[in-house]
Order: sequence, then structure tokens, then C-alpha cells
Amino acid sequence: MTDHLLTPGPALSLTEVIGELLDRHPDAVVVSTCGFTSRELFNAADRPENFYLVGSMGMAAPVALGIALARPGRTVIALDGDGSLLMNLGVLPLVAASGTELLHVVVDNGMHESTGGQLTVRRTDFGALALAAGYRAAVRVATAAELRAARLPAGPVLLHALTGPRAGGPGRRVTHTPQEIVARVHRALNRPDALQPAS
Repeated sequence: MTDHLLTPGPALSLTEVIGELLDRHPDAVVVSTCGFTSRELFNAADRPENFYLVGSMGMAAPVALGIALARPGRTVIALDGDGSLLMNLGVLPLVAASGTELLHVVVDNGMHESTGGQLTVRRTDFGALALAAGYRAAVRVATAAELRAARLPAGPVLLHALTGPRAGGPGRRVTHTPQEIVARVHRALNRPDALQPAS
């Protein structure tokens, strides 16, 4: 059966999504969902602005929303997964009503890959759900070329990235404790230069 959300072409990878996000927003605070997503971000670029949610499935967008509300001058990215967002769809209207410029990225491989590759219920049109909830815009990409060409207006905006299964191993686990992660992000958010409004 052909999935209406899939686009022909080389499958987009989580690595490519993270690389593009960090290239576009090198100073962003990135809140990453648990499992392989946080491990991928940690291995790609461990930085104080990364809030790795170790074991907190479904909470990437709520935590990112809290940071965006507290620091309206900062670029904040929720790096979510399809399984994670499906656990907490109620966050969509909260984000939409917030008035923040949150960039909500849903990396969708159609499975719970971190726990063994169990399929999610079905490939979901997260962009349609976000727009129905009141997001300003939603963009779907399925190839590296589409990702590079994507135009993301000021948020709240959702980027729905359709990806394939991981090609390599899961990478090293996040080595920071949850307490260390919180302290690092707190320091990054409270540096004098970080408190200045964005120009």
C-alpha cells in the first residue's frame, strides 16, 4: 500500500535534519525528545543549549514552549518524534495559542525506533493537525533537497520531516545527568548576552 505522505527520492535522515537545523540556527536552544533523537543530537553537537529529555517521552514541545515563553528573544526548537508527539497531541493548541516563535520539528520515521522499531499507529499528517490547532504555518519535507529549500516563517510553525529508519547504530548515550543538563541549559539561558532581546 502506498503511503500518501511519502515523496519519491532518497530518504531524509535524522542526521540531515539536525545538521540543517543547527546550520540555520546555531544559537538556538534545542529541546530534544528522548531516545535516539537525543542521542543523535548529542553525538552531532553537544552544546549547553541542548536540552536532552532523557526518558521524558511526549514532553519536548511542552518544555520548549516553557523556554520560549520565558525567553521570547531566543530561538527555541522542539525536536520531536512522531511517537512522542502522538503521546501528547494536546500540546498543539497550547503552542498555537502561545504567541511564541517556537519552531516545532517532528522527525517522523513511522516507528518507535528507540524501543525496537514498533510501528506507530499510522503515518500521521502532523502539518494538518498543527494548522487545525492554530499554528501559523506547517511545512512537510521528505528529502534533503526539500529540507534545504524549506521556508519557515516566524512561528509557531511546524516542520514535519519524513525520514527513513536509521542506517547506522544509535550512537553514544547522553553522558550528562539530568541535573547537569538542566544546569547547562540554565547557564546558557542566563548569560548576559543571552538575556538581550533579539534585534
